[in-house]
Amino acid sequence: MTKSDLLLSLVLVLVPSIQAQQSNDGQPIVLASDTLELTMGTTGGTFLKLVLRHAEPLSPLAKLGHFLALDGFGAPSEQEQALGMPFHGEASHQTVKIVARQDSGPLHLVTMQSMLPLAQETLTRTVEAVDGESVIYVTSRLESELTVDRPISWAEHATIGPPFLEPAKVVVDMPASHCRVRPYKPGPIPGHLVYDHDFKWPMAPTNDGGEADLRVIPTDHGWLDLASCQMDPGRTLAFVTALQLEKHLLYGYVFRREDYPWLMSWMNYTGDDHAARGMEFSSQPFDISRRETVAMSPLFGTPTFRWLPAKSAIETRFLMFYTTVPDDFTKIDDVTVDGGRLTILDRSGKSVVLAASKGL
Repeated sequence: MTKSDLLLSLVLVLVPSIQAQQSNDGQPIVLASDTLELTMGTTGGTFLKLVLRHAEPLSPLAKLGHFLALDGFGAPSEQEQALGMPFHGEASHQTVKIVARQDSGPLHLVTMQSMLPLAQETLTRTVEAVDGESVIYVTSRLESELTVDRPISWAEHATIGPPFLEPAKVVVDMPASHCRVRPYKPGPIPGHLVYDHDFKWPMAPTNDGGEADLRVIPTDHGWLDLASCQMDPGRTLAFVTALQLEKHLLYGYVFRREDYPWLMSWMNYTGDDHAARGMEFSSQPFDISRRETVAMSPLFGTPTFRWLPAKSAIETRFLMFYTTVPDDFTKIDDVTVDGGRLTILDRSGKSVVLAASKGL
């Protein structure tokens, strides 16, 4: 089985819990404000569905949803695999325990915790929504039980898919600079891009001597590519957005560049309901083993892994948003968070301002 086959076969089983302990009633976790409704699975706390409550109930998320690849992104080493370490690490396979829940008042919150026994880590993840806001706040805390420092692999494996994902009707934008196509064939179907080639976002060289605009979801299909981009080193906050041009819906993330300096585009254009466009912001460029990740650092002057200190914890935080936008939005030039507001600037010169009271 190829790495791509393994990724495509990752089915996240829903084992529910909605109280301060695990339950077995078969229901997912639902976090809802008066604006957004987010459905999560208790296996890994995976984000399964996100909808606007007073608009077309269309979720941008692919079948894989948005899961956490931790502590590992891609295939483990032979030794790790022999000891049971799964593809993309343990976090997406562990049943979470709900340790806090709030639904009264304008703030809606759920805190999930899981143990990663092979990595000897504890993950605590808090997801928040506020009435009147089109923003979800996600804060994660990873604590090591080891008495030595270790390099970790952490990726927010966000994927969009049909019916939101339509050829030529969705564009992806980010403040990317230097990029690289992954250096080997990523799966069982052909790649369209030149392997192991550097380029400037968004135009990547293709095997037929041309170029592909990676912003655009193409009309042709039957190919699979992976390319990773360095987030602009001059920024404190980075972002990635997916704009549905026909339905005028915008889905995106804002995150601290120091937490996630890389974004890998998984372009799985199969032409069916398994099609997906990954917007995977991470601590490393590619979904490869920890050894390979450490060996390639730095890339384009940016580290390719992050340290988890001995018997200590690190935290990350990002915002996820989903909103309608004006009909003439075509390219997102910037997303900023400041003063309790999330501002989205389009190439047209128009902007959308969302309340973001909890900030980043």
